[in-house]
Amino acid sequence: MMQLNLTKVDYTQVGVTFPKSMKLLPPTGKKDPTQKVAVADQNGVLQMFGVKKGEIVPIFKTVPGQKISRLCLGGAAGGAKDKIFISSYAEVKGFTKKGKQFLGFDTNLTESIKNMDVQGADLLITGNYIFNHYRDCKDTDYYLCGDKINDIISLPLETVPELTPVLACQDRALRVLQGSNVRSQIETAGAPSVLCLYGNDGGENGEEIVYGTTDGRIGLVVVSEQEPHHKWDITNTKRQGAVQCLDNYDITGDGLADLIVGRDCGTVEVYGYDDSDEPVLRYTTSCNESVSSVEGGCVASPNYVEVACVTYAGWVLGLTTEPLQKEVGQGGEVKLDQNTQSKIIHLKQDLEDLQQKVTQEREKYQNTATTKNAISAVPEFHINDKFILNQEDASYTLSIEVQMAIDNVLLQSDVPVDLLDVDKNSAVVSYSACDATEGNFLLATYRCQANTTRLELKVRSIEGQYGTLQLYVTPRLQPKTCQLKQYEIKPLSLHQRTHSFDESRPMNVLKFNGQFSQAEVHSWVRFCLPDLPEKSPPEDTVSLYFASTFLDTQLNITYKKGEAVFKSDNISTISILKDILSKEATKKKIRLDISYDISDESVIHTLSLIHPKLETQLLLAKKVQIIDALKELQVHENDLSFMSTDYRQILDNADKLKEEYKKQPCHLERLYGMITDLFIDKYKFKGQNVKNKVPRLLEILDGYDLQSLIAFFNQPS
Repeated sequence: MMQLNLTKVDYTQVGVTFPKSMKLLPPTGKKDPTQKVAVADQNGVLQMFGVKKGEIVPIFKTVPGQKISRLCLGGAAGGAKDKIFISSYAEVKGFTKKGKQFLGFDTNLTESIKNMDVQGADLLITGNYIFNHYRDCKDTDYYLCGDKINDIISLPLETVPELTPVLACQDRALRVLQGSNVRSQIETAGAPSVLCLYGNDGGENGEEIVYGTTDGRIGLVVVSEQEPHHKWDITNTKRQGAVQCLDNYDITGDGLADLIVGRDCGTVEVYGYDDSDEPVLRYTTSCNESVSSVEGGCVASPNYVEVACVTYAGWVLGLTTEPLQKEVGQGGEVKLDQNTQSKIIHLKQDLEDLQQKVTQEREKYQNTATTKNAISAVPEFHINDKFILNQEDASYTLSIEVQMAIDNVLLQSDVPVDLLDVDKNSAVVSYSACDATEGNFLLATYRCQANTTRLELKVRSIEGQYGTLQLYVTPRLQPKTCQLKQYEIKPLSLHQRTHSFDESRPMNVLKFNGQFSQAEVHSWVRFCLPDLPEKSPPEDTVSLYFASTFLDTQLNITYKKGEAVFKSDNISTISILKDILSKEATKKKIRLDISYDISDESVIHTLSLIHPKLETQLLLAKKVQIIDALKELQVHENDLSFMSTDYRQILDNADKLKEEYKKQPCHLERLYGMITDLFIDKYKFKGQNVKNKVPRLLEILDGYDLQSLIAFFNQPS
């Protein structure tokens, strides 16, 4: 399989950008096969430029205005897409390739425009929850989504008979619309964050869509009306960041469009396809800050294709197939051509000008700061932050990115959480003593190395414990300033939305009746579980499905005005919901009638789900425990042939075992805690307090055997 060799080239820097804010315009003709770059930023500036002989050639640039959230291309149906459309707040503007504005359309939406797609005379836009379809700027279709909309795309009109929008929704689903109604719904591997047509044309029937998720997965689905289905899925085994942008372009030159992926961790990937049309990674590189847009094309050189990228901080760069490095033998000289020499002279002059400007501004600041009338202004800065649940390891990834370098980050939590190791994190962490009685369970400081603009942390919460995680971000700015970010840790924080439910499992049922509205019960459910919209869905009766990322147990919630029913195969989940919802109702002075039906079989079922995880962790802990003793034996004995194969394998894999154990701190204690809670909750619903039996339970866990544990759970209290 051919591997790509691409060279990074920096073009220019614009302001801070949103995802999908850059496009390459189609080439103007055979005489000029290169493409122009159109890019929009959060300063409200739209600009277009070309590249000639390595130099930027500006074509047009608009004046600053409101933040531009999206940029896309459009044109007459069946013609070239050479018109530029941008959205800012509730307004859509259109520009020609020469920079002349031909459209200014105020949609009068109550939400800001987050996503946009243009097909001929059809304009498709979404806010957080609202979808609108305009034809010739006249409102045609409308849809209110029950969950947050992350992206929109429409199937190509060349192969599909009618306009078919597809919404990527936060509840791990793609919704295919027909007019103002949902035609079909397809569950995805994670919460889809971005969509693109497979091969830019949707495949043979125009119904194939590639999606990227917030937890780093990539998948291909066929959204046909008869039988929607998945074709392939790329798991995120390397724990890369969320997928922010996708494109298709033939970078390898094999006649097939390759898949280009940009992630929020700064990684850019190029996937080719093997003989069975399965994706194969051909190239990967890091831009050191989150990638907001990628597109394949021909920008700088007519004979060489490249991947144009835009980063969060506004850097526009290319990953080109053109070989830009020259190698010579020993004692040889590299002769620079006139263009390169001119470029070096210009760069030196720019550097001197910048140094002079910095010196002047510094002197100006010092002079102003010493005067009596000096006013200290707090500098503003934007933080690009995400708090995402990873289903692979049941942990939360907290990523923060700032346009300037980060000095330090202080992490504080009023709820017990574990900080997990992140390989990409080069910051030095130090922990401070905390007093849990004052509601302070974690206080950690990350001191960042020079020029660090992005920091990634991993935390794992304990279900049943809820509170707030606070982040104090201090960049390298004068005067010193700090920004606070807060993240809710929900009582059932390790649950994620799903769209299926296995009724064959033994179920515990909890039922609430009372004088409460649907909006009130929705707010209680939202308080307990992540990934739920602020407003209750429009249906009279709402059904939601969740799955635990840690144990694979499931939860079904059905509620309407005056009634709420919760079903789960984990009795601890039901116990947490009963306690939290009772408290919330008491706060509002609402009387609840609570009934429940507990299944003893569900406890055995949950123990069998915990069993493989506990067995693995106990075995890993035992192996790590004897590594030092085995290494000492290895030092004193030249011949280790007397050792068993298992012991020799432990010695050979010692570093790997220690690293694996280090990545999962407190994992064993967490599993012990879950089993203890399960035991207490089982008898709590029977009106019995068995906390005095917990020491005996821990003794059984130390000499773990599943059958002995089940027997202990089943014995009379």
